[in-house]
Amino acid sequence: MSPRRAFVSTAAARQRPTTTTSTMASPLSPRRTSVRPASAVVVVVVLLMSVITAEGSQGDKEPVYRDCVKQCVQTNCTGARLRWYETVQPQYMALTGWTCRDDCRYECMWTTVGLYQAGGYRVPQFHGKWPFTRFLCFEEPASALASLLNGLACLLMLLRYRSTVPRQSPMFHTINAFSLVSLNAWFWSTVFHTRDTFLTEKMDYFCATAVILYSIYLCCVRTLGLKHPAVSSIVGVLLIVTFTSHVSYLTFVSFDYGYNMAANISFGMLNMLWWLCWCWMNRRTLPYWWKCVLVVVLLHGLTLLELLDFPPLMWVLDAHAIWHLSTVPVHFLFYSFLIDDSLYLLNTEKLGVKVE
Repeated sequence: MSPRRAFVSTAAARQRPTTTTSTMASPLSPRRTSVRPASAVVVVVVLLMSVITAEGSQGDKEPVYRDCVKQCVQTNCTGARLRWYETVQPQYMALTGWTCRDDCRYECMWTTVGLYQAGGYRVPQFHGKWPFTRFLCFEEPASALASLLNGLACLLMLLRYRSTVPRQSPMFHTINAFSLVSLNAWFWSTVFHTRDTFLTEKMDYFCATAVILYSIYLCCVRTLGLKHPAVSSIVGVLLIVTFTSHVSYLTFVSFDYGYNMAANISFGMLNMLWWLCWCWMNRRTLPYWWKCVLVVVLLHGLTLLELLDFPPLMWVLDAHAIWHLSTVPVHFLFYSFLIDDSLYLLNTEKLGVKVE
């Protein structure tokens, strides 16, 4: 934990929320809301709204915040004071990359929030994020917990799938691989919401894109590849090239948030329409088709929660965290569909029935 800054006024400190843990530092980049699979149409609305409210990070533009950070760094993050800080800093904070400068930012963030509240103004954002109460080393504890729960739900249902569906099922290995890609994405989402850095942000974004593209491949294998394996192979190669090009551009050319969102919207739209068309065409032959439709509808409907952008409740729970929490039950429904469909394919293959 950081030493109490001498420049933090008593009046401002009284406006800071009461908490048993120190508050988080705000990162240096704009709010980067991860685009998860099936974001499609609703994210377009979010994008349009973000253009309208692009001024965003009012808090970190305030002279009082900038001067506060500058003075804090000069006073506490050099020489003997810095060595003392490194001595008293908890090990888990050091291991997750928290620095003296980071602590200065979150101390000054709360000072500025206190001044805003004292003046009767709306709580501002800092570097594109709402102010959150940091719990241990977790920048956004609610979103980190929600990502972890999504990962656990995915893991639990993967284990159930593997214990229920024989390996001989035509989709077994493809679904197993999809689950591993999803688990990896939720792992990095948890890490990103725990500690927002240049690396964790990129991993969160890239792994989320990988899930969307692999979901397209999963859909292709299920709808076309079982009859025409060459088609799914070609699509798989195209998706790998697309992913490689996407990551290369964002890494070596420009990390363009607008382009990244537009790309994920396009991928998600293709994935959504493909699944829905297939479900509609097979609604009379597959009694469980509604599960797939409901999953798609829920994922898109729940994304509307992202539009409810508000200061975190109790400085912890924001719209993004609520969105992630709401998607946890969807994993159970989606894997229920995958289990039903895999067993159907296995039975029809044994009976020699033409696969739909």
